[in-house]
Parts: sequence; C-alpha cells; structure tokens
Amino acid sequence: MLEVKNLMVFFENALALNSLSVEVQQGEIVAVLGGNSAGKTTLMNTVSGLIIDMKKKEDRKGGERITVEGHVKFEGEEIVKLKPSARVRKGIVLSRERHPIFPDSNVLENLKIAGYLCKNGSEVRKQIEFVLQLFPILNRLTRRKAGLLSGGEQQMLSIGMTLIVKPRLLLMDEPLLGLSPLLQAVLARTIKNIRKQGITILVSEQFARPLMPVIDRGYVIENGMLSLTGTRQELLDNPEVKASYLGI
Repeated sequence: MLEVKNLMVFFENALALNSLSVEVQQGEIVAVLGGNSAGKTTLMNTVSGLIIDMKKKEDRKGGERITVEGHVKFEGEEIVKLKPSARVRKGIVLSRERHPIFPDSNVLENLKIAGYLCKNGSEVRKQIEFVLQLFPILNRLTRRKAGLLSGGEQQMLSIGMTLIVKPRLLLMDEPLLGLSPLLQAVLARTIKNIRKQGITILVSEQFARPLMPVIDRGYVIENGMLSLTGTRQELLDNPEVKASYLGI
C-alpha cells in the first residue's frame, strides 16, 4: 500500500532522513520506533505531504532550505510531489503529535470542522457517531470547549478528527506522548479497533511498550537511518529494542 524508498530529507546541510526505506501493506499496523530527533516526525510529514508546505513557507521567508529526494508511493503511484490536500483525498491522513485541535470550539464543532472534505452532511454525522462510539469519553463532552479538555481527551479528539474523513492510511505521530500509562493502554487498544474498520496504520513512537501488543511489524530508526526491522515478536526478542524502547 505504502512504499517509501531511499528517502532523503535535508534541512539546510543537516540530514534528517538518510536513504530510508519503509513499507506498509494494506491492513497492517506498522510502528516506527526511535528516540528524539531520530527522524520519525520528518518521515510522517514527508509521507503526509506537510513537508511541501513547510518548504514553501521557508522559501517565502528566506529560511532554511528543505530538500526531499527519493520515492514515496501509495498504491503504486508516486506521490512525493503531491500536495497534502491531494493526499488526504487519496486517503492518507496524519494525526500529528501534541494533539492540534481548535481550542475555542467545542468537541462536536471540532469533529464537524474535520469533515470539510466529506461529500455530504449525513456522511459526516455517520463518522461522528463512529468516533463517539470509539471514544465514549468524548460522547459525554460534546459541548465542552476543546481547550478545556485534559491532554488525553484532546488526543482522543485529535485522532477522532482524522477519522471523520475515513482515511485508508492513518499516520499517527507519537499518539502516546505525554499520556498516563492508563490512557496509553486505552489508546493502544483503540488503535487495534481502528484497524478493524479496514484502516491501515503507520504509527511512530519513542516509548513503544504499550504499542507492542497491537503492531504487526516495526522499524527502528536512529539518526535518520534504518537501524533494524522485524515482526512484533522479533522486536520483542531483541535486547537492544528491549532496553531502548520497551524499558525492560
């Protein structure tokens, strides 16, 4: 479904991703593990197309030069130069880290705003109902301003907003960041439930322990380069992965 091949991303003279190759098959949950500044967010921004908008903004203000080389293919089609809005229409949707939401709008309004690409109102209502079933906590908070939600509730809302447009490939950039262990476990189970809706998932994380029970495969990247890859069990059996990303 997704093929990233020999991807290189430069920020001025700094190499953020170095000849990185990643594949995701339809129906999989695939993890990208790595520490701070490993290149996880850069990978997500490149696959989603946000890197194109970042490059344009930097070019306009004369800031750092951003260069992208290599291939990003979705269902066999090269999309590395495709605008992020066009990628969303193809079904590639990014849930960004630190839960970006509209703080002055309530939960229901945030979900409706997220449905701007949906064809009609009934489709939006159907997806909102699905999100509220997926996150029962939000069902009790539909009239509360999003800015007054807890960090975990905001994360649920942020993920719910990405689901309104019915993604085919959901990119999740550090969804567990800053959450309590209890909420991390809840969210990990929710990711598994999202897959049951026919949604393929690529998720990045630094502390991967809550995610391991739900992923199929994983990639470990360090300094923008692929360090190792394997199935869930192969990663669980690897002593370096245990020490660095599982806290074992």
